[in-house]
Parts: sequence; structure tokens; C-alpha cells
Amino acid sequence: MIGGGAAGLSLAYRLVESGVATVTVVEAPDGPRRPAERTWCYWERGTGDFDEAVHASWPLLRVRAADGGDVTVDPAPLRYRMLRSTDFERLVHARVARSPGGRIVRATADTVRGTADGTEVRCRTPGGGTLTLHARYVFDSRPLRTLPPARTQLAQHFRGWFVRTEADRFDPRVADLMDFRVPQPRRGLAFGYVLPLAADRALVEYTEFSRSPLDTRQYDSALTSYTRDVLRLGAFTVESAEQGVIPMTDARFRRRLGPGHFRIGTAGGATRPATGYTFSAVQRQSRAIAAALRDGRAGRALVPPPHGIRARAMDAVLLRALDTGRLDGPDFFTRLFRRVPPERLLRFLDGDTSPWEEWGIGLRTPVRPMLKTAAELPFLPRRSHPFPRMGESKR
Repeated sequence: MIGGGAAGLSLAYRLVESGVATVTVVEAPDGPRRPAERTWCYWERGTGDFDEAVHASWPLLRVRAADGGDVTVDPAPLRYRMLRSTDFERLVHARVARSPGGRIVRATADTVRGTADGTEVRCRTPGGGTLTLHARYVFDSRPLRTLPPARTQLAQHFRGWFVRTEADRFDPRVADLMDFRVPQPRRGLAFGYVLPLAADRALVEYTEFSRSPLDTRQYDSALTSYTRDVLRLGAFTVESAEQGVIPMTDARFRRRLGPGHFRIGTAGGATRPATGYTFSAVQRQSRAIAAALRDGRAGRALVPPPHGIRARAMDAVLLRALDTGRLDGPDFFTRLFRRVPPERLLRFLDGDTSPWEEWGIGLRTPVRPMLKTAAELPFLPRRSHPFPRMGESKR
């Protein structure tokens, strides 16, 4: 496994739990290449494999419309959950350490090449030495330097503050997924995102779907306005911050690089193009890889596509409609939460719905801009775009 983010650690966990492979995880050593602590959120029913690492969870979800109206839903049996990367790493590292032959290696992977009997990974160690690893299969989650050609590419970019207020300002039962009471860009959309950790503590984020990330000063200005003028938090302190960017693209991601070399995670297309959700797709893909190895199904089927053809087609239309300004993003998402049963909608956002369910959701979207966009997509050229590098998906 190359990379110790959500994708690499999740797959390592699934493989050692199933006992189908001896696992080595190559993680970046301490220093500038090692990411800061990150947050990953997902919804899940009942108890889950990562419960002991869950930092917080919420039974209710809310979307606030631009006009101040709100929609609060109970998606039972699903529950929204937050993991902090440090806790998740600790859980998976302990599980790998207990597995026969399992190990965590702190090094920088430089090259991966096929050999007569498998795949070779050449690494640089923190002390400047070299390390060569051999494996039958290598699963690579390192970020791409350039995204594959796409007709539309937006970025979901964000900055969040972990705040502590002097007075109780939050309802710990309710997570605000989208708060559209913020200024909107001409194309795309912007929203606040509030995850209460206690009555006086929360992660408060400002997020945009647009073509280019902002700089830290611009995010902090937006967060200052949001916390002061919209949330009216009063006096508070910022205990820490996180910042990142998620590619939202209709590009076709290549998953197999060689006979035993595969991409996983965002680099392998696991991020849902129209929503940015990644963590649940990573879990589905990790389970599928473990099952394929257990059943002796290797080759091209070893790493399945994280999202089906229908989901990718719908997302391509939605991304283009947002990018052209044909679709009012805040109105679109608010209407979905008002009109679609919450449990079904959350599964749709993760790409886990049936054709019949997707048809019903499609009838609740603006038909004219969607049809116009769908008609023009086949004639649009695909172009290469640089990979934005502010962080990693929080979802």
C-alpha cells in the first residue's frame, strides 16, 4: 500500500481483517510531505468497523436555504459520523501490527515497476537511504500531478475552524450539511458546514464548488463573516484549522497502471464527482478488492470502478450545469432535501441507489437546464487540468 490516507489505510484494514494478504503500508515520513490532521465524514447504519475511532456523530441533518428557511431530516437508520485522521491511523496501525507480517514503513515511494514475479517499489528513507519492497500487488493512493482529461472540472475547496464559544451556541444532535446563507459565486455554489462537537464547540467550515481555490486570507474573511453575521456566535476562540480541496470532475480515471499496480482512492476515481463524497466509496472498493483476492479473482476485476456508469453520467450533467450557471445550486440541493426521503437521498449522494430510485430523484430536478446540458455533453472536448493541491477529501 502506498499512501497512509483514507484509501490506503481503509484497504489495509480490510485486507488484514479478511486475512487474504500480508500488508505493508508505505507512509510519508514526518515533515512537509506528511499531511496535517484531517477530518473524514460519512454516514453508516448501525455499528461499524471504525466505531472506536469515531470522533463525533449526529442523528439529524439540516440544510439551510439562502432565504433562511431550513430543512431538518432524520435519515435513520443512517447516522452521520466524523473520523479524525489521527484516530483512524491509530486504529489501523494497531490492527496491521497484530497481523502476521503486517508492517508500517515510513518512507517516500519514488518508483513502481513490474518485475518477473510481481511489482517492485523503490523508496527513500528519512535518513537518505534507499529501500526496495517487493509485492504481488501494489495499491497506490498518491495524488495525481495532473488530472485525466475532462469536459468539466470544478474544485470543492474549503477551510474550517475548530471553534470554542463562550456561550452555548450549537445543538450537538444536528449537523448542518449545507448552509446557503453566504454570498454565492457567479457559477457554482458556496455554503457553510457546521459539525457540533458539544454545545460550545464545533467544526465550522466555508466551502465552495468553483473552478479555483481561494487563498487562506480569503477563506478566513469568509469564515469571519459567516461566524459573525450568519451564525452570530459571539465571542469564540479558534483552536485549530483545516483546509483542503477535492477534485470534482467527469474525467475517466485509470485504475490499473501495470500487471500488479493499481490506483485507489481519489487518484483512482473514488471521489463522487458531483458531491465530493469519497469515504463510503473507498469502503465499498476496499471490500471488493479483499473479496476478489479471497476468491482468486485478480486481473482487471481486482479494483472495480468506485462509481457506476449511471452515477458518472448524472454527475457529468450536474457538474456542467453548475459550471455554466444554468443551475441554481443552492435551490437545487435545498429542493432535493425537501422532496426526497432522507435515507434515499444520502444513498444517492454516495452513489448507492437503484435505477428506479435515481429516476424518481431525477424527476425532482430542473428538467430544462438538465436536458440542455445532457444534449451538449457528447460534443464537448476533454481537456487536461492541473491537480489542485491544498489537501485531501474530508468526506
